Amino acid sequence: MAKWNIDPAHTEIGFKVKHLVISTVSGKFTSFKGEVIADKEDFTDAKISFSADIASLSTGNEQRDGHLKSADFFDAANHPQLTFESTKIEKKGTSEYKVTGDLTIRGTKKSIVLDAEYGGVQTDFYGNTVAGFELTGKLNRKEFGLLWNGITEAGSIVVSDEVRLVLAAEIVKEK
Repeated sequence: MAKWNIDPAHTEIGFKVKHLVISTVSGKFTSFKGEVIADKEDFTDAKISFSADIASLSTGNEQRDGHLKSADFFDAANHPQLTFESTKIEKKGTSEYKVTGDLTIRGTKKSIVLDAEYGGVQTDFYGNTVAGFELTGKLNRKEFGLLWNGITEAGSIVVSDEVRLVLAAEIVKEK
């Protein structure tokens, strides 16, 4: 079995959510770790796991970040990490996959499906074998207990229930 570790210097784990139904706010996690265990070169037998530290969440706005880390949303004090464990990988084309797995946020575990695009394998400047993937998906934040919302005076919803997930990952094979 080959073990691959997420390279944090070349990986981004982010999300996008509609604000006031008219614009999109993006955020990311800056502290995370993960691994992929696979025998097959095409990763169809891979077991993927990762976790992200909620305290590392950043949207570029300190006040909003504090609100997102509060009990209104992620509740970082009681639920310091989100986790993902793959349960199934299906190859859909030359470089396209469907990755099914259990995502846990705020102590709530739900199965989600991510679309994955495999970028290939290369050798880096240091002789390491690296592989790249881009993953996208959607979830309903309320299903994970992120329930806070507000309504403006004009009747607009402040935060959409749908959250888009965007991950660009480079993994490094252990020698």
